[in-house]
Amino acid sequence: MEIHILRLGHRLPRDERISTHVALVARAFGAGKITYCGQHDSGLEDSISRICARWGGDFAIEYSSSYKKVISQYKKHGYSLVHLTMYGLPVQDVLSKLKLEEKILLIVGSEAVPGDVYESSNYNVSITNQPHSEVAALAITLDRICSGAELEGIDFGGKIRIKPSAKGKEFV
Repeated sequence: MEIHILRLGHRLPRDERISTHVALVARAFGAGKITYCGQHDSGLEDSISRICARWGGDFAIEYSSSYKKVISQYKKHGYSLVHLTMYGLPVQDVLSKLKLEEKILLIVGSEAVPGDVYESSNYNVSITNQPHSEVAALAITLDRICSGAELEGIDFGGKIRIKPSAKGKEFV
């Protein structure tokens, strides 16, 4: 399965840390790419590129000035659009359908999400119908879709690797 992320509405300086965490979770939990829209942030791009260079993995980050163009391109290439929102259907109710998809674009909001995103998405999915973090929603959704495979100690082939340890910090 191929999974990419669209981060809507990146705002400086408000979203710097959260957008970074969205990208880190996406990378660690099996997504191949994140595209962000809103304000361009070369610092975000540099930070994620440095993480990839040191820790490995095949993950890309890119900026687009238009979420509509991104959504249109992904639809044209056969991706199923999955918008993570607390207003959507519970993930457990649509999970079996999501696991059948070959290509998924997970859409993660920031500021108020425009109505056309809800309309153009194949699925509007919630983790809970309570206010919560988009980082948590992304992590749980990726974990459910991938059935925990991302937790199986995949070697990202980076310069830095952690050796699991009950106590202390060990690097390889």
